[in-house]
Amino acid sequence: MATSPRTSDAAASRSPHQLRQHQVQDLLKLQKAASKISSILDLDQLIDKIVNEIAVSFGCVEANIYLRDDDRKEMVLAGVCGCTVHGKGHGLKIGKDGMVGYVASTGQMRYAPDVRKDPYYIACEHTTQSEVAFPLEIDGQVIGVFSVSHPDLDAFPAEQLRLLQSLCSYIAVAVQNAQRFQRERRETERMSREAQEARVIQQALFPKSSPYVPGFAIAGQSTQAGAVGGDWYDFIALDDGCWGLALADVSGKGTAAALLMSATRGMLRSLAAASCTPGEVLTKLNRLMVEDFPSGRFVTMVYGVLDPSTRTLTFANAGHLHPLLIDPRGARFLNTETGLPLGLSFGSFSETTVQLPKGSLLVFYSDGITEAANLNEEEYGIERLAEHFLQPEASAETILEDVRSFSAPATLNDDATVIVIRAGV
Repeated sequence: MATSPRTSDAAASRSPHQLRQHQVQDLLKLQKAASKISSILDLDQLIDKIVNEIAVSFGCVEANIYLRDDDRKEMVLAGVCGCTVHGKGHGLKIGKDGMVGYVASTGQMRYAPDVRKDPYYIACEHTTQSEVAFPLEIDGQVIGVFSVSHPDLDAFPAEQLRLLQSLCSYIAVAVQNAQRFQRERRETERMSREAQEARVIQQALFPKSSPYVPGFAIAGQSTQAGAVGGDWYDFIALDDGCWGLALADVSGKGTAAALLMSATRGMLRSLAAASCTPGEVLTKLNRLMVEDFPSGRFVTMVYGVLDPSTRTLTFANAGHLHPLLIDPRGARFLNTETGLPLGLSFGSFSETTVQLPKGSLLVFYSDGITEAANLNEEEYGIERLAEHFLQPEASAETILEDVRSFSAPATLNDDATVIVIRAGV
């Protein structure tokens, strides 16, 4: 770039001390400008800061930032100061329109000391006599153009052009960081909205109320660790006044677990309606899941059928935690002989039948309860679970409150779900 006579004369008239002092001042300006923009992650705020404060501090009367829009194949005005003709959103074709279009296509700075003589200049403010446009580059890719203008002819000395060019390196990085942050924020907001919608749908799959079963009080509760989860419980009305009771825990977390939970719920309800025994229901459900579920995904489940006429509950267990029974004999955990988690391999499921005399209590629960840990990494455990339900006032609500209190101030890391069947009410 050739230095204009005016610039040469001005530089020659300075003493060495004045030149050094001026250079120091310029470097301080550059350092101050860089520090102002380096920590701004909001794109609009960043661009506003550049065109309204940084440009003015370097003596520029008008300043613009155009950002590349590949879909429009244009440079789009994102920030403007001192211009009365164009506003945000104004576009210039890359390689075709004005000095900005030229710089965007070539990646080279364009300085017009007299805009009347520059073939690329497009008239804007009638007072503008000199203008310069700088590329904002990242890894050789022009992501934007920073242009400034002045009402004087040849208003930008060579040292100021070099300073502004150095500043543009900081501007390019700051713009890229802000654009990346903006994309990530939008993606996070989108995922948050989708998670909330998924949560609403998932909550609709849980029972709306407890079933009315003569001689029994049945209640279920579930607390999810995230927006959506893999725990689930259900009450299914069967023939002859019987009720199917299910509690399941899908492997994994988040949306994937919620989708598998929803599919499992639909299949279980369909099979349970065929009036099969619990063992037969889980055997058929397992076969469907082995054939259809992705490899490595599985579900643990306990499924029982309550017959209020005989005061019995018959259940099968697919790799789930052992149900807790409290009756006149005390508290004990109920086992079954066979039953791997659903979805791993073909197999059968044995059944266990228990009597539920008046005053007895049966509890299905997930590992989000027993494995809940406090700050000392001590788990809630099955002993505390049994002790809690030995208390007369224990319920589905109180066990979850007790678990949260035990873990406090930490939050639960896993879904916590429980079904409580109390006989004799």
